[in-house]
Amino acid sequence: MRCPFCGHEDTQVKDSRPTEDNAAIRRRRFCTACGSRFTTFERVQLRDLIVVKKNGQRTPFDRDKLARSIAIAVRKRPVDPDRVERIVSSIQRRLESCGETEISSTAIGELVMEALAALDQVAYVRFASVYRNFREAKDFEDFVGKLGSDISFGE
Repeated sequence: MRCPFCGHEDTQVKDSRPTEDNAAIRRRRFCTACGSRFTTFERVQLRDLIVVKKNGQRTPFDRDKLARSIAIAVRKRPVDPDRVERIVSSIQRRLESCGETEISSTAIGELVMEALAALDQVAYVRFASVYRNFREAKDFEDFVGKLGSDISFGE
């Protein structure tokens, strides 16, 4: 594994252990050249997934992009980062096991919406505002109105 700090080709594994959900191996590494320490994760990848965007563009599935978008939605909310990691792992497993190699960005967005609705209602509305492209306050009002009694903002 190449050192992300100095680019040296030879790093040593100092510690390996499974993540909490046993979906990955967490490895603490040490660079023999510059002395820096860093962490890597090893995960099973069942198949290469291609995301088909709304404009028809095809890009490789990016787990980190999925994690970042969920992290933005739950920012400053009482959500444990491990829960976000489990959601990302769950969505990735569902996508890989569906049998398709090309997945629409819409399908991924719906899976994220489903997970956030069960996790945190504010994060759900935040994600929906970007995903559904809300342009004005009325869009929020209509969306929350459709949720009706399904959503209660801490009342």
